[in-house]
Amino acid sequence: MKRLLRDPKIKAKVDKLLAQMTLEQKIGQMIQVERLSCTPDEVKHYHLGSVFSGAGSAPDDNSPKGWTEMLDQYWLASTEKDEQHLGVPILYGVDAIHGHNNVKGATIFPHNIGLGAADDPSLVGHIAAVTSIEVLATGVDWVFAPNLAVAQDPHWGRTYESFSESPQIAVKYAERIINGFHKGFNEIGVLTCVKHWVGDGGTSHGIDHGNTLLDFADLKNIHMQPYYAALEAGALTVMASFSSWNGNKCHGNRALLTDMLKGEMQFQGFILSDMDGIDYLSDDYYTCVETAVNAGIDMFMLTNHWQMFIEHLKSHVELGRVPMSRIDDAVRRILSVKVKAGVFEKVQPSLRVGANSGNFGSFAHREVAREAVRKSMVLLKNDANMLPLNKSSRILVAGKNAHNRGNQCGGFTLDWQGRTGNSAIEGGSSIWDGIKAVAPNATLISSLDELNDTQEQDLDKYEVAILVIGEQPYAEGVGDIRESDEIIVEMGSQIDGQINLLQPYGKSLELAKLHPEDGELIRRFEAQGISVVTVLVSGRPLIINPELNSSNAFIAAWLPGSEGQGVSDLIFGDDNFSGKLSFTWPKQLKTLNTDSTALFSVGFGLKY
Repeated sequence: MKRLLRDPKIKAKVDKLLAQMTLEQKIGQMIQVERLSCTPDEVKHYHLGSVFSGAGSAPDDNSPKGWTEMLDQYWLASTEKDEQHLGVPILYGVDAIHGHNNVKGATIFPHNIGLGAADDPSLVGHIAAVTSIEVLATGVDWVFAPNLAVAQDPHWGRTYESFSESPQIAVKYAERIINGFHKGFNEIGVLTCVKHWVGDGGTSHGIDHGNTLLDFADLKNIHMQPYYAALEAGALTVMASFSSWNGNKCHGNRALLTDMLKGEMQFQGFILSDMDGIDYLSDDYYTCVETAVNAGIDMFMLTNHWQMFIEHLKSHVELGRVPMSRIDDAVRRILSVKVKAGVFEKVQPSLRVGANSGNFGSFAHREVAREAVRKSMVLLKNDANMLPLNKSSRILVAGKNAHNRGNQCGGFTLDWQGRTGNSAIEGGSSIWDGIKAVAPNATLISSLDELNDTQEQDLDKYEVAILVIGEQPYAEGVGDIRESDEIIVEMGSQIDGQINLLQPYGKSLELAKLHPEDGELIRRFEAQGISVVTVLVSGRPLIINPELNSSNAFIAAWLPGSEGQGVSDLIFGDDNFSGKLSFTWPKQLKTLNTDSTALFSVGFGLKY
């Protein structure tokens, strides 16, 4: 979208608006506030440009109807004109990174790591189109997706948001995803926001919010490549990264935000901060505001201190610390995107085409997700043609992830850190649900304690055990794996003392240390002489040597989402495996991302 700011029709409308706007109205357009931190009246009074729902932030009635009723209030307030307010409509934004994942009953797709293994651009375009329908059903018009991170280290808690350790798959996917959402910006289009600019997947030791130590050539060749494709496809908003590049926070890096993205790459949309992302630029918030605005961020995603931001930015402009030309540039970009996306022609959310659609979470949408599950899974081992299983076999199913739709969906599902269990995830099927639907002689043991209470002679009647093991939900830094906190200082990830350091998921990538109960479960059946099919639910490759060796067949199912029946489709041969690893699978810690000594290389994946 390299001509957006020069499009004569858009420019004429934006020029007219800018000429009428006061400084306060312009600053208001530069602010996006979390819905729990502002009222509809404040949206009008402060001329706010956007409102958003953070992960897990939903109305009490978490249904399409509840969402449209809530959004109506914010939209109507923003568009009510009077002598003090021009009535510029807000954009309402949400994280919709694997379906409309904040809303109950939504279709939840596999996380990006699984879609990367599918290597199917047409499929991800279809997923984006389906997700946009469900987003529009709730009245939302802006999604913070796709994530174009190129994850380099599985210690990172956001590895599952990355398609691959190399940029090629994200480059192929960017156009299909953006077009699937935008749909030409007619009544059924949803605005996208590509993220996180730039290098978030390359931080040392995979530390979230950490420091990417690369020369510019490598930063460009690895981490920037998907953005070239995204901008060519028409991406209109880009989110800045919490991370740093060679010790400089991206939120305050003019060379990356203005000189590179807006200059060399000719991006004419607007740059959005991550949530309170400017807070880590300095201990002094007044300085944070000045630094971030002058660096090139146009709209600021804020929670509790947004009114302080307004006062600080107004002061900076009045004192000449932030030139008026920078304010006008930011607001021109924001208004141009709103015009291009058709925001000014829209009616209130509950009356829009597709609002409260009966297609939300429909069977047809879930079938697309089920297809994605089938195409994303990777068969790592199949000794003596263990798979596919006969549906009439006597099968015992066990493991903490066997009958747990929350665990198989992972993080960013209803809550920031996801949910565990089945009660919160409306619709869909657990992996066990899929198995029992086609295998009449299958039995579920729901816990290790229940298994321990089972007599050995009772186990002998089973021909095979399907053991569904692996990780439990996490998101962002809470999913980091850190062997030692000392590495943070060693690698320079603590920038001027400012880093949002969260309690990590664990201290080792070895599954045996992260979840020793999984190995105990497998060994119990191995000792009994029962064949074992292991299904690993995880957001990254883990070190699985003992678990793999004790299994007759081993499947990487990633985080398959709400449609667990897709797993059973492949276990029983209703379809064949086609997924290939898009990440190197490590044999041990010292071989991370060293293909020649990996347990499995990129591109590995068996068939029957």
